Amino acid sequence: MKILVINAGSSSLKYQLIDMDGERVIAKGVCERVGEPVGNFELKIGDEKFTKQVEMKNHTEAFLVMKEALTEGEHAVLHDLSEIAAVGHRIVQGGALFKESTLVTEKVIEGIESLIDLAPLHNKAHIQGIRASLEVFGPDVPEVVVFDNAFHSTMPPEAYLFGVPYEYYEKYAVRRYGFHGTSHRYVSGECARLMGKPLEEIKLITCHLGNGSSITAIKDGKVIDTSMGLTPLDGFIMGTRSGGVDPSVITFLQEKEGWTPAETSEILNKKSGVFGLSGGMSDDRDIQNAAAAGDARADLTRHIQWYQIRKFIGAYIAAMQGVDAIVFTGGIGENSQPLRENICDSFAYLGLTWDRKVNETAIRGKGGELSLPDSKIKVYIIPTNEELMIARDTKAIVEAL
Repeated sequence: MKILVINAGSSSLKYQLIDMDGERVIAKGVCERVGEPVGNFELKIGDEKFTKQVEMKNHTEAFLVMKEALTEGEHAVLHDLSEIAAVGHRIVQGGALFKESTLVTEKVIEGIESLIDLAPLHNKAHIQGIRASLEVFGPDVPEVVVFDNAFHSTMPPEAYLFGVPYEYYEKYAVRRYGFHGTSHRYVSGECARLMGKPLEEIKLITCHLGNGSSITAIKDGKVIDTSMGLTPLDGFIMGTRSGGVDPSVITFLQEKEGWTPAETSEILNKKSGVFGLSGGMSDDRDIQNAAAAGDARADLTRHIQWYQIRKFIGAYIAAMQGVDAIVFTGGIGENSQPLRENICDSFAYLGLTWDRKVNETAIRGKGGELSLPDSKIKVYIIPTNEELMIARDTKAIVEAL
């Protein structure tokens, strides 16, 4: 069974074609600058990459460009589009409406649309992607939506409710939802497999660390807490996001600077975090290089980030009354040796011992166990694979039809 996985953004369309017999990636790529006069199309087959510039007025045209690349010309990997058995879509916000992956229907699309206020940029784009896919593939190809926050739906009310009047939860569904759920679900399952134990019998803390980052506490196979909130802005400092901030800081600055709600959102989401603290750098590699070259603010910024991550891990150990394993994943989690060193050293008092050689070599997609045999807490580096998780859910739903 061949499944096409789609992640539609407001001006982009990421895709991955997976052969589920062996779970092998056949091809993947991205359509960028959709809606602009000149767009970029990229196709990767194995280690080869092919690019071209082409206008894509909307997501439907982006789908057609992708279809042509996959089925026609010298780089074609399919004889015909009919070889694709199903399409799986990543959806960022399913709110409290969707607690598991589901088959696309008009009612489901309307449900996703009703949640646009909770994720205006993401959900609107996802709907465009679904509509475009339905137009290109037609009604005979089943399509499935996989929700990024569904894995977090097991959180208890004491974890997901905020300390604002309860009526706003009732009126507007204001609560903690969490994100990166597909990644947390994938790496937690892989961690349980590596440990040789059922997920339902272990306590895990999974750290998805990238330009956007979140940490999740998983006890007995269920999420009990996660760092992101109503939106992906909450938690600890990220590439350009502020993470959690005293609300009075925001109202104070709004009064002093005259920010509108839109300007406030722009500053907190795109000009804060690592970017704002360091003075213009958001990429972790740039921060590490600058810190090594003696840039004091870059060094301070990375220590702030490490400190906040340690606090979340420590809090979740307390919430679960212990932890069996900690997992690092995401671009930074998989590649930043200094960050992993700082975190592991900080929990030595709990009996965590780790292998410095593994820490040095486990980069660029290489996973491995970081903890030593005598460590009381297991530590793993597990490269995430959200697309495969989406494809697996899609396959299971389609086969059950």
